[in-house]
Amino acid sequence: MRVIGTVGMPGSGKSEAATVAANAGIPVLVMGDVIRQECRDRGLDPAQHHGRIAQALRDEHGPGAIAHQSLPIIEDHLTDATTVLVDGIRSDVEVTTFRDAFGDDFTLVHVSAPRELRKARIEDRDRPGDTDGEPLDAREDRERGFGMDDAIDLADVRIENTDSLDAFHDAVRDLLAADTPHTEVPDNHD
Repeated sequence: MRVIGTVGMPGSGKSEAATVAANAGIPVLVMGDVIRQECRDRGLDPAQHHGRIAQALRDEHGPGAIAHQSLPIIEDHLTDATTVLVDGIRSDVEVTTFRDAFGDDFTLVHVSAPRELRKARIEDRDRPGDTDGEPLDAREDRERGFGMDDAIDLADVRIENTDSLDAFHDAVRDLLAADTPHTEVPDNHD
């Protein structure tokens, strides 16, 4: 059993890593989907209210709320798969929740890219909620407020996403194929 979590600032490549995992047949839990579902359950448009509901869940149920809501979904995936990728961890409390649940079978991967590159990617990807709502500065501040920097500091592995998309995909595939969950993956740039 392996549970691989990704952490990184917006536009760093977490979703792209999740796509690589999904293409390899690995189940992916997108933590943002938990929030989007909560928005819909509350009769709200996820594109407009994602950030507010993410904060509300944490205010209502504690800083590990989204991770706790994710655990049964991950455990369900693990009944049929040996590896699950959790996309979009936002805080050290969430890291602790997953480490408590999965022990040494949990690996946290920091997907990293410089801010200007991330900003350009966000502007280019045309994802709902990226450019028509919250500015990047506000989004980064909100995520840092959740404990993103502390979560990043807890990462077991770092993948630098500054080279080509193919190079990044190769680095993610290397991580997914590693014999041990904490195998270091070299940065994918020269």
